[in-house]
Amino acid sequence: MAVEIWGKPDGTPVFLLHGTPGGRFQPRPREKSLHMLGIRLISFDRPGYGGSARRLNRTVGDVAADVAAIADALGLGVFAVVGRSGGAPHALACAALLPDRVTRAAALVGLAPRTAEGLDWFEGMIDANVMAYTEARAGHRAITARLRVAAREIRADPGSKVRGIYEQVPESDRRVVGDNGIRRMLERNFVEGLRDSVDGWVDDVMAFSIGWGFEVSAITAPTLLWHGENDVYSPVGHAYWLAGRIPHADVWIQRGAAHFGALEVLPRVLAWLVRGSGEVRSAAAPSPG
Repeated sequence: MAVEIWGKPDGTPVFLLHGTPGGRFQPRPREKSLHMLGIRLISFDRPGYGGSARRLNRTVGDVAADVAAIADALGLGVFAVVGRSGGAPHALACAALLPDRVTRAAALVGLAPRTAEGLDWFEGMIDANVMAYTEARAGHRAITARLRVAAREIRADPGSKVRGIYEQVPESDRRVVGDNGIRRMLERNFVEGLRDSVDGWVDDVMAFSIGWGFEVSAITAPTLLWHGENDVYSPVGHAYWLAGRIPHADVWIQRGAAHFGALEVLPRVLAWLVRGSGEVRSAAAPSPG
């Protein structure tokens, strides 16, 4: 598996789980900020992305074994986890399946399980995502064909994905992705994650469309759920559903924010993960680098 580590070498370890599609070069605070927070930030390509080998038919819950293996290789006993967007369910998997090792967990703009009882899973979701998840229920072939075309366009023109996002999202997200530093990080993230194949992207979408392999009610660690009220990729109803089923969960919904507001609030979330306190409800300015 391809792993990257930033921040303070002897700092508090925090795993940052990337979005969908994405990879280990995801947007993150600059080195100076991580040192000030006392954080050793660990990121890796999920199977099928970037430099990590594919694992066919993986579930969301399978990520816990990957995180545990990386932690063991680094000599880490306990650690915190945070995931944004497609990384959020994977952070929750670590909290549920590694209860003796995960100290705190944060899920930013994440999805609820596809089988979430009582939740209109598609309500408020952008059409492109509805189509992708609908095709995934029909099997690998249809969704692979769709995402292969999208990945080819990203490799040919790295800015195309960000421009497409800009056209689809609310004004608050346009401001975030319009920042030059954020845009460059997103472009590198997409290109590196999809450099050799679309496998990781396909397998993420498939994994979100079936059972996750764990119950969120099994999470015992303090958990933060942050969501932008106007999110069109993973609608805010998903956060409310999760909050009602995760013990010790604190859900913070930010008015006027949407999906990419999670990039702005990440420094404050990291502070909450390592210090156990601090105000996260208001977004902090992003620190690209």
